[in-house]
Amino acid sequence: MARDRFTPDFDPDCGDAPLTSARQDVVIGRWQGLRDLLWVTGDDWAVRGHRVRLLAQVCAGSSTVESWLAAEPDSADAQVLRAATETARAFHLAITAGRGVPIDRDRIDAAVLSCLHATDACPEDPTPWVSLISVARLYPTGVRRRELARWWDELHRRDPYSVEGHLQVLHYYSARWHGTHGLMYDFARDAAGVAPPGCPLPVLVQYARVEEYRYALDGARGQRDSVHLGRHWDHDGAVNDVRRTWERWVRTRQAGGVTPTELRDLNHLAHAACLAGTADLAAALLRMLGRRATRTPWSFTGDPERQLVKWRKELGVRG
Repeated sequence: MARDRFTPDFDPDCGDAPLTSARQDVVIGRWQGLRDLLWVTGDDWAVRGHRVRLLAQVCAGSSTVESWLAAEPDSADAQVLRAATETARAFHLAITAGRGVPIDRDRIDAAVLSCLHATDACPEDPTPWVSLISVARLYPTGVRRRELARWWDELHRRDPYSVEGHLQVLHYYSARWHGTHGLMYDFARDAAGVAPPGCPLPVLVQYARVEEYRYALDGARGQRDSVHLGRHWDHDGAVNDVRRTWERWVRTRQAGGVTPTELRDLNHLAHAACLAGTADLAAALLRMLGRRATRTPWSFTGDPERQLVKWRKELGVRG
């Protein structure tokens, strides 16, 4: 019998079945599934942030979250999701406008105000602070350093090892937005250096390497063949970074299957390991992931499915 061809599973919900069910509720305009999902999620901030972020993407194109707020105006969960949804809507406008084209400042201000309302409604929750730092990128010159620092302090106090929170600051500090490559890498390495064993924060360095590549890709107008970064993915520093992230995070993480909140991070590390030529780690990571995959960061360096098929074949990964 011929062996089944490997086909990656790009589940947009990263294998989170309750999230998938709630997403389907949004499609038909029901808000009750959102309420129930966020209620049972409780204060598991990593899972809550993952769910709010992905729900906001689908809520951005509907009025479901507004219907929830109209029915339950005092719901803190609804306020938190509304903040994330307004942030997603602002980014959708920016994407439509095109890189470097500013959007209406009032639209950004409205998203910021929604985030601040959510921080008041749910004072212990780091999630609206993540949304706030995210939408701050859309101001043409960013926000005042003191303001960003205050928002970061509020987020860090509530969830000091938030990957999503750190990732939003990393994006803000990147050369594509309001910083430099050096500032971005310094932030990523500082966060990795204080992370306890088994914490995924060291993977921020791999996110930073993708960000640097995206900056070059923007300069090349999306033409990958025109990106000249030398040995961007496989120089000694990049290789050492991959091995360091493996040692600090993956080798010491709790045993068990890949959780939905880890999937994107593990794909970033697997992508980096493949391109760095660290065959032992790349093969181990691809075995861990199995068929589960996220389109990014693979999409920045080619067709995601073709790359995953290619690397699994070259590295002798089965199953």
